[in-house]
Amino acid sequence: MNLHELLKEREAQGQPIRVGLIGSGRFGTMYLSQARNIPGVRVLAIADINTARARESLARVGWPEDAIVDSVDDLTEGKTAVIANAMDLFRTDIDVIVEATGNPIVGIKHALAAIDSGKHVMMVTVEADALAGPALAKRAKDAGVVYSMAFGDQPALIWELVDWARTSGFDVVCAGKGAKYLPGYNQMNPDNVWDHWEFSDELKQSGQLNPYMHTSFRDGTKAAIEMAAVANAAGLVPGDAGLSFTPGNLEEIATVCRPESAGGVLSHEGTVDVMSSYTREGDWIPHNTQEGVFVVVKATNDYVSECFQEYPWHPDPTGQYAALYRPYHYVGLELNVSIANAVLRGVATGTAIGFTADVVATAKKDLAAGDTLDGEGGFAVYGKLVSARTSVAEGYLPVALAHHVPLKNDIKQGESVRWDDVEVDDSLAQAIELRRETEALAAATAA
Repeated sequence: MNLHELLKEREAQGQPIRVGLIGSGRFGTMYLSQARNIPGVRVLAIADINTARARESLARVGWPEDAIVDSVDDLTEGKTAVIANAMDLFRTDIDVIVEATGNPIVGIKHALAAIDSGKHVMMVTVEADALAGPALAKRAKDAGVVYSMAFGDQPALIWELVDWARTSGFDVVCAGKGAKYLPGYNQMNPDNVWDHWEFSDELKQSGQLNPYMHTSFRDGTKAAIEMAAVANAAGLVPGDAGLSFTPGNLEEIATVCRPESAGGVLSHEGTVDVMSSYTREGDWIPHNTQEGVFVVVKATNDYVSECFQEYPWHPDPTGQYAALYRPYHYVGLELNVSIANAVLRGVATGTAIGFTADVVATAKKDLAAGDTLDGEGGFAVYGKLVSARTSVAEGYLPVALAHHVPLKNDIKQGESVRWDDVEVDDSLAQAIELRRETEALAAATAA
């Protein structure tokens, strides 16, 4: 039975999946816009420290005003609570928590609370997953609940392609996505970010867009975070030079994302990468991969190679490599696929199976002792993808922990920051505990 039929059964039985959403930003709002159209699902509560924003999000998607209450204690049939304190969700009869705050430290806190209270976790805050997803996944498994990537975001969609490839008998050469990237983007900051986005002036000035978040999308950090999550969920191992952001169109995916020995850009098979939708000179590439996701596979024999060339699988010139490409991601509009899979089938749409990849804080400019790092999408550092093995061995600082921490040492532009270079206070204790659990898994994963 398919998911939609199972959802209709839950609706008919009067036993809908009960959802709690934390964070009413872009992703959360997109999910809310669909939630009332889906049988067998009820959003019981929305937690956001800015309850006015949450109410605005509900109004934006046509949520009836008379269906909103101010406390989980006031929930009755057909009502949705809007609250400021997310911790109230964990004492509520909810099946699934959607963590969409975008804050990795807070995200870890909420994920642990959900796991401890027997609730499934849909981790939209991929920053938390890149920081400590392997440890969270292990804790969730031990507790008998699902910890999952969020369908609609690119990591879960990439993982789906990886699963397709392996289920079909292929080894994965590369898994990845497209993005807009140009030389120098690593140095982008919130002051100049809007020069590199094609949004209307009206949208830029609307207050809906976060300049720090959108800097992260352009300076390579978000791409690195997402590909780390994919790598850890798929058992893929990145190189230590960071993502290549090689320009190319969808017909060139398999040509670009193959090993250097075969004429591509990869240091090895079984890795991740991101392609750019712009040439290095700044020209837009038609039929590029910017909004899409892909997986590259290798022919297992001559007959399969012939199939690659007979069917539109975007083969490389040798016919040995081919790409499967999904041209879009609908972000929060697709989230319910994860929710339904978790509750109705007990499976994740991607979850960390080990620790193979990490995202380390790397200086955008020369930094001096006494400077304070301002985290993802800020002025000081960007996130660089490296192997977990190298990150642990070198003592690199994860970019997710590079927020509001002072430097003890000078760092040159392009150098990665180490734990020994920063002062870390007790506010990060819980996140660091989960991070150390994750790092301990690196050796086990490599074994």
